[in-house]
Amino acid sequence: MIQYILRRLLQIIPVFIGTTLLVYFMVFALPGDPIRALFGDRPPSEAVIAQLRQQYNLDQPFWVQYGLFLKNLFTFNLGVDFTGQPIAASLGRIFPVTVMLAVEALIIQTVFGVTFGLVAGLRKGKVFDATVLIASLVVIAIPTFVLGFVLQLLVGVQLGWAKPTVGATADWGNLILPATVLGLVSFAYVLRLTRASVIENMNADYVRTATAKGLSRPRVVVTHILRNSMIPVITYLGASLGGLMGGAIVTESIFNVPGVGQKLFQAVIRSEGPTVVAIVSVLVLVFVIANLLVDLLYAWLDPRIRYEN
Repeated sequence: MIQYILRRLLQIIPVFIGTTLLVYFMVFALPGDPIRALFGDRPPSEAVIAQLRQQYNLDQPFWVQYGLFLKNLFTFNLGVDFTGQPIAASLGRIFPVTVMLAVEALIIQTVFGVTFGLVAGLRKGKVFDATVLIASLVVIAIPTFVLGFVLQLLVGVQLGWAKPTVGATADWGNLILPATVLGLVSFAYVLRLTRASVIENMNADYVRTATAKGLSRPRVVVTHILRNSMIPVITYLGASLGGLMGGAIVTESIFNVPGVGQKLFQAVIRSEGPTVVAIVSVLVLVFVIANLLVDLLYAWLDPRIRYEN
């Protein structure tokens, strides 16, 4: 098991380098001069522009810029953004907010998606099953920004059940509404995936054997059907965690959440390569670690899976 974990951790290195290299190249290839864009319609003198370009290494070739970024990254120095703020300090402020938002969204989609999917699978062909399937299709079809504005107006403004905007006071309570919006689309996929897996496992031999042995219905459902049905669901949830954090740009913009999504969007607009790659690097690490935890959960959910040293 230890050797397996070490091998998976070593896989982070090529994934990390390949991802950051690709992202840095795409930011580098964006048209326009990010230094001139900082000053809008009133650009400074050419001497000031040249000084700033040298300060941020923008006068160097691509490979030199990327090499300097890796050097600073491995020495835990992310540098400063184009506004003069340390990137590490900015991430330290905004990253916990996005983590809270993603965790709340993950809890919402897991609890409600698995619950509704389990009940729908056990009641295949019934009214509840058909209603849940139709509702999930509706949720998938509605764009995130439309769903966000509707819930913001209905729940936040008209009913007053939650704050319509988060602002600087981002805590677990204020993030419930944006987390609901962020988790709804994934909730629909979790629901349908759980339902399909439950229906498949209901006809398995081990379920019929457990029923023939006289085990109670709740024990058969929880121990045999649900536990084995969670394997594909856990796979999806592990992959969706990084997606929730990286895909929060629209949600954070609608609800004014001071998180990674807003910072990433602003950095892309300003062509801030180091800031964009620093954020992407953190998201890559989250994605890889989440998938490692998923692999370890497989051995607990299915005793047939073993990771040999």
